Amino acid sequence: MTMSNTPMAANPLTRAVLEIDEYASGLGWDQPARLFALVDTARLRTQEPALAAQLGLDEESTTTGLTPIEQDEVPTDKALDEFLGTIAWPDAVVGCALTVERLMLPPSAESQVPEGLSDARLAKWVASHPDRQEVRMTVAVLRDGSRDSAVRLREKDSPTEVLTGPELVPGLADALKATFED
Repeated sequence: MTMSNTPMAANPLTRAVLEIDEYASGLGWDQPARLFALVDTARLRTQEPALAAQLGLDEESTTTGLTPIEQDEVPTDKALDEFLGTIAWPDAVVGCALTVERLMLPPSAESQVPEGLSDARLAKWVASHPDRQEVRMTVAVLRDGSRDSAVRLREKDSPTEVLTGPELVPGLADALKATFED
């Protein structure tokens, strides 16, 4: 996937997160979760030249950084954390990323959450809250523990309105990092 709006000054992991966010944005909203392997672009070109060419990475200018490769569909009949617990990556994969849409409440709504709700009832309560926001979160981690995230609000769906940072979605980053542990 070749992305046009990704700042070249960003580090390779941030660029990969923003590339995936832009790709997901092009698919529109109300999409299923998507999982990506992150591979070293230079290594991919050397070890898998046909795949690199298929991905448009056979040009010299694309020899550095990370290449996101979308994996098979994320199952919808299993909780995301359960699914992530079943993943084992081959050595050629240096990191992984996940993009997922969720409803989010502002911090001011935390005090309003009724106590003792089941997960299903809590989800229903959040979905009906007047201050809820639809967000798309893209989170990536590397084997060495590096992480980065991008969060896009549906109501501000613009590449210039994407928040980035390593600690925006720490729980999801931890779950992705666990996919690399033995």
